[in-house]
Amino acid sequence: MNRIVITPPGRISLPKLGQLWEAREVLYRFGARDITLRYRQTALGVVWVVLQPLLTAGVFTLVFGRVAKLPSGGVPYFIFSFAGLLAWNIFSGIVTRSSNSLVSNASLVSKVYFPRILVPLASAYSVLVDFLVSLALLVALLVAYGINPGWAVVLSPIWVVMVVLLSSGCGLISSSLMVRYRDVQYVVPFLLQFLLYASPVAYSVSAVPAKYRLFYDANPLSWILQEFRWSFLHQPAPPNWQIALSIVLPISVFLGGTFIFEQMERGFADVI
Repeated sequence: MNRIVITPPGRISLPKLGQLWEAREVLYRFGARDITLRYRQTALGVVWVVLQPLLTAGVFTLVFGRVAKLPSGGVPYFIFSFAGLLAWNIFSGIVTRSSNSLVSNASLVSKVYFPRILVPLASAYSVLVDFLVSLALLVALLVAYGINPGWAVVLSPIWVVMVVLLSSGCGLISSSLMVRYRDVQYVVPFLLQFLLYASPVAYSVSAVPAKYRLFYDANPLSWILQEFRWSFLHQPAPPNWQIALSIVLPISVFLGGTFIFEQMERGFADVI
């Protein structure tokens, strides 16, 4: 008979990969439950996955494309903003859902033993399902508009992984902080709202005045958004330094978030 000895994490520790693999069913169950709860008792169900980005892209097209007349890199403004929303929805969806994940599952966290890090990480499951539905719609729009993505489309899975790592790292930090400081539930939506307009989601970086360009060059979301449009809309390739940093930084943020989560986990059951 196998015996499992539960010990508190050390002062400097990372999750044990063996335990995470053994508990992978928990990750799946949390993700599947999230999808079920989101669309239970809704009249349109999964249609909201398609309807929300379409309506948002339509508003962006009206405000930024028709009224402000901002450039869109030679492609229709609707598909330009829709492609930006693909990356943004992954980031904001994972951060939003993972931030509250531990508090909303307080009874499980305090009474049942399993790797707690799986709770916020499971948020990526449902977000990626939504992304795949939106991606199918993007493909249909590319065909309808006659846009050839070019060879860079083969790099798109890399950018998806990078935005998942970046948002998951931020989600691990915010979820662990929310256990002790419930103010985080008010701070996260505000920061996301700010980032939505401070990142080139609905407009091109070329429309940003030169005096503000340094801020955008230092924004990791700006790099990933440009890479999404490079891969899907055949836009100009971003600088090599941005491509390199958009791989290094998300990995670093994810590892840093994992480390912070592990250090704070020892006190979850006492304060949650």
